[in-house]
Amino acid sequence: MIIDTHLHLIDRSALRYPWLAATPALNRDFPEGEYAVQAQRAGIKAALHMEVDVDPADIDAETDHVNALAGRRGSLLVGAIASCRPEEKGFAPYLERQIADPFVKGFRRVLHVVPDDLSDGALFRENIKRMAGSHLTFDLVVQPHQIPKAIALADLAPDVAFVLDHCGVPDIKGGSEHPWRGHMTEIARRPNVTAKISGVVAYANPDNWTVETLKPYVEHTIGAFGWNRVVWGSDWPVCTLGGGLAVWVAATHALLAGASLDEQAKLLSGNARKLWRL
Repeated sequence: MIIDTHLHLIDRSALRYPWLAATPALNRDFPEGEYAVQAQRAGIKAALHMEVDVDPADIDAETDHVNALAGRRGSLLVGAIASCRPEEKGFAPYLERQIADPFVKGFRRVLHVVPDDLSDGALFRENIKRMAGSHLTFDLVVQPHQIPKAIALADLAPDVAFVLDHCGVPDIKGGSEHPWRGHMTEIARRPNVTAKISGVVAYANPDNWTVETLKPYVEHTIGAFGWNRVVWGSDWPVCTLGGGLAVWVAATHALLAGASLDEQAKLLSGNARKLWRL
């Protein structure tokens, strides 16, 4: 069984996505029905929707839209990681509303598209600490040079569960492992951080990557965090830039070929069930 912890759905008739105009390959609708056909063929049984950096005015509408999709017969959706703005005063009441919604499993604020010092702000940090004691996680998506910013947040709020997306976004296409490798080793020392094995096919050269291309990055991530603190995500439809969902699932199984069945089960579903109480 596979639980996909990183699914993006795009519906331009319902929501606004300012960033899509600069990303022609993804500038179309990616509905749940299209994903579900591919996911079920690949052995995916459940999925968490990951916020898609919609227009800030549409943040609540995005969660409502995905929740409505989850209510449809045969839907794979079991929860949502919602967008948020910890840098704003309205975060506190927003947090309370989401805590009361069992469909919402966590938050994400995309940090690699904003100034590096955004997460250094006093209000941002105060609001992250407000999450302590809640059931909600906070996904971190940062570039390798920004991982120290993620480390600072994890240290600031040791009672908040953080999830580092996409193996820390390594530069696989450029073949660079530094400073990524050292930073990953360091952030993995924080017990409140889980790593997400996702996104890597989109960071490799789409024309010639192989499992061997991905292996150093995935193996280092798993080795640093251990089998109890890794989860899996498709990053669909972004994974279509690197071959698609079926290709990424096949590559994942190849990457896990040397692991025990228990280790594979933890990464593919068990850890996600525990972390998000699925």
